[in-house]
Amino acid sequence: MSLLRREAILLIGGALAGATSVSATERTGARAGAFAFDRTEGGPFPLSDLAGKPILVVNTATACGFAGQLAGLQTVWTRFQDRGLTVIGVPSPDFGNQEPLDGAAIVEAARRNHGVTFPMTAKTRVRMPNAHPFYQWAAAEKPGETPRWNFHKYLVARDGSLAGAFATQVEPTDPRLISAIAAALDAA
Repeated sequence: MSLLRREAILLIGGALAGATSVSATERTGARAGAFAFDRTEGGPFPLSDLAGKPILVVNTATACGFAGQLAGLQTVWTRFQDRGLTVIGVPSPDFGNQEPLDGAAIVEAARRNHGVTFPMTAKTRVRMPNAHPFYQWAAAEKPGETPRWNFHKYLVARDGSLAGAFATQVEPTDPRLISAIAAALDAA
């Protein structure tokens, strides 16, 4: 994608999404650390706090037919957290409003039903044109690999670049995703 087209997409997305903490111009060439989500308990969850660590960002929904992937994400988190991986669940109402809960109720349902202990954000829009700035950036970095349903996975490398995107149908324990995570962890 040409730089001019990427900038145009970011400008349009930023204008449609309203004011953000990072302007579209600043996002060009940005890294994941430039963005922050909202915590379920309030306050920001800046990805800059995870600088130098790979991050798996997944849009989730507790009432989705794919909600069983929460247990798989927990397996990945348990397996790789000591090596530096952070898994972040980003509950989203964008696909059939399959996240009917809010705040702490989302976290509690994910914990009770799927054993989730990895961080979860507040409910967030992930679908264009109203997508959160992280998702706008990811869409510009990986055009054509944006969330089409719940449980789309973005892997962020240690340097904050977008290392990969994995569709809903790719289970968290799929060898393709596990290999990408291992490569991100092994990168200096």
